[in-house]
Amino acid sequence: MTTPEAPAGAYLDHAATTPMSRAALEAYVAEAGRAGNASSLHSAGRAARRAVEESRESVAASLGARPSEVIFTAGGTEADNLAIKGIFWGRRRTDPRRTRVLVSAVEHHAVLDPAFWLAGHAGAEIVLLPVDGDGRVDLAALRAELVAHGDEVALVSVMWANNEVGTLQPVRDVVRLAHQHGVPVHTDAVQAVGQVEVDFAASGVDALTVTGHKLGGPLGVGALLARRDLPIEAVLHGGGQERGVRSGTLDAPAIRAFAVALAEAVAARPERAATLAALRDALVAGVRAADPEAVLRGPEPAPFPAGGPGEVPARLPGNAHFTFPGAEGDSLLYLLDSAGVQASTGSACQAGVPQPSHVLLAMGVPELDARGALRFTLGATSTRDDVARLLAALPQVVERARAAGLVTGAVRAGGAA
Repeated sequence: MTTPEAPAGAYLDHAATTPMSRAALEAYVAEAGRAGNASSLHSAGRAARRAVEESRESVAASLGARPSEVIFTAGGTEADNLAIKGIFWGRRRTDPRRTRVLVSAVEHHAVLDPAFWLAGHAGAEIVLLPVDGDGRVDLAALRAELVAHGDEVALVSVMWANNEVGTLQPVRDVVRLAHQHGVPVHTDAVQAVGQVEVDFAASGVDALTVTGHKLGGPLGVGALLARRDLPIEAVLHGGGQERGVRSGTLDAPAIRAFAVALAEAVAARPERAATLAALRDALVAGVRAADPEAVLRGPEPAPFPAGGPGEVPARLPGNAHFTFPGAEGDSLLYLLDSAGVQASTGSACQAGVPQPSHVLLAMGVPELDARGALRFTLGATSTRDDVARLLAALPQVVERARAAGLVTGAVRAGGAA
């Protein structure tokens, strides 16, 4: 296992992207130094094709899939779009009644946005499945929806692990309920791979999204794992690559580096997950001590790994998400950044106007509290010094952010008056 180069300062935003591992970088550079299009028939093209197909076999082995089930994409967003749009259109083609798309209310926008696009452009009917206060999907609501409308449902999409609060979803239970009604299940496993065990075949899901840059691979490459018998229509059209559902010249260097990083991450997962969980627990305890008003969002951390056979933790080992009442997340973010600590608010910012996280709102967090969110995520380069640097800076940062919030609130109140 090779250790990637750590970013400067305390980098606590690995859920956004994590550094490339040295082995992945070396594989990328080596492959990029060769000419050849994997669709060409000459010797250089066949060499590129060999690198792609060996990588496909490696990705499949890492994730418990068959090589023929691996469709390479330009990353998680494309894979999610291919799953949501492609499965919807594939199911509609075989049964026009299949217009309903069931997605959890806490999905990444790479799932939510194509689903709502289908509603606006392709006659889809979107059902947002509610979640509990920890962000876990309501299985009773899913069951009721399937009982009432099972013959109208095109697909269900529930993420393996939430990108903001780190909650792990009961994917196998979702599959069991959906398959009783002949409904395929897609899961976005972008955040889960490399932190918890992810096995495509054992999970029973019909399609699964993974991306390279969350686990030590390059940006701009990922895959959709899809069962061979799953009806799925192409979103990109052209040369007919990747089973005819994802046309485009294959990026052999990125694919090879992705496969190397994935194999590394899966092999290192048990040891790394335990290390990350210990760091996370120290971070959570330190934040609570530094600011007793801070509220941890998502499930309470439990001993890691989980105890019994087949048990999984309630949240990702490298995730700690807090809200800080009275403080704006953006203020906290910039103040921490100036102190050499890089984190994330975990919320969207559209047209320059900060918006509270749809994940937190779906969990029942009041909008005012949701505005004060910070997500700390750990990865292969994280150290105790990173956590110590955060905890040293946090008290003054929170104090300043709350003071700024009071001033902003007073200005708003004066304007409203």
